[in-house]
Amino acid sequence: MSLRMYEADLFEGSRGRLEAIAYRMLGSAGDAEDAVQETYLRWHAADRERIETPEAWLTKVLTNLCLNQLTSARVRRETYVGQWLPEPVLAGDRMLGPADTAEQRESVSLAMLTLMERLSPNERAVYVLREAFGYAHREIAEILDLTESNCQQIHRRAKQHLATDRARTEIDTIAARKVVEEFLAAALSGDTEPLIRLLTDDAVGVADGGAKVPARRSPVIGALGIARYLRGLFRPSAHKRTLVGGDPELHAAVVNGAPAVLVSVGERIAGVICLDATSDGVVAVRLQVNPDKLGRIARQWAASGPHQPLREMW
Repeated sequence: MSLRMYEADLFEGSRGRLEAIAYRMLGSAGDAEDAVQETYLRWHAADRERIETPEAWLTKVLTNLCLNQLTSARVRRETYVGQWLPEPVLAGDRMLGPADTAEQRESVSLAMLTLMERLSPNERAVYVLREAFGYAHREIAEILDLTESNCQQIHRRAKQHLATDRARTEIDTIAARKVVEEFLAAALSGDTEPLIRLLTDDAVGVADGGAKVPARRSPVIGALGIARYLRGLFRPSAHKRTLVGGDPELHAAVVNGAPAVLVSVGERIAGVICLDATSDGVVAVRLQVNPDKLGRIARQWAASGPHQPLREMW
């Protein structure tokens, strides 16, 4: 059954919301796009005359597709080489969804997307729909075919799993640039002390190369260890230039609501270094260099250019 104009427009009007739900559910922009496209195909094939509330129907279909994807993704990640990190998304991308409340902004941070890997698929779905999109427990129960009281219990359990006593610092473009400039000055100084001063004592460093790009396969714990790791990473060498395919340029950006360094080589984004900044200092440094997770952010960056780099890396 072909789509009438208003039915196609209805779906396109929902696409951004569906992408934002799927991204929070899956931690992958690419997988989110695939889930939304499959939802579109099911919308196209459905008997739409019998669908009373299209928004609820689309949300239910998408959520169930994501639940299936989460189950298979968990199996794949058991054999993932090295550390797994979510796919980074540039500020302004509609995939980030609503950002009116602290809960909405927090739900799309790399820290929270990583923490949500601890949750069961149902816990993740309830948490995302409730915290980021304000669905009532009654509505979530209908989407997940659960009772309302069960949804409430699942929501409480999910919040307990995700509880943290550290408040992230709200970041805008100007504040992010300042954090990045300070970080780069320390990282390129050749000394560990400036980096140690920026980091909290219990800071964590994680790199995701996905077996496609060389990256440390275990987390680095503590300010001193991270400082030494970053000093080595930023130390220039001909081998590194060959590995990345040229001379990298360093840019300041806001990624998933946090200050970030974008590493570009020509038109290509070779890596993203996200800094989890709090009032106590930087509590986490997350390096995404897996090329499979840099495609969308590279396209968004290119579309918003041209950009003047802050520094050259080597």
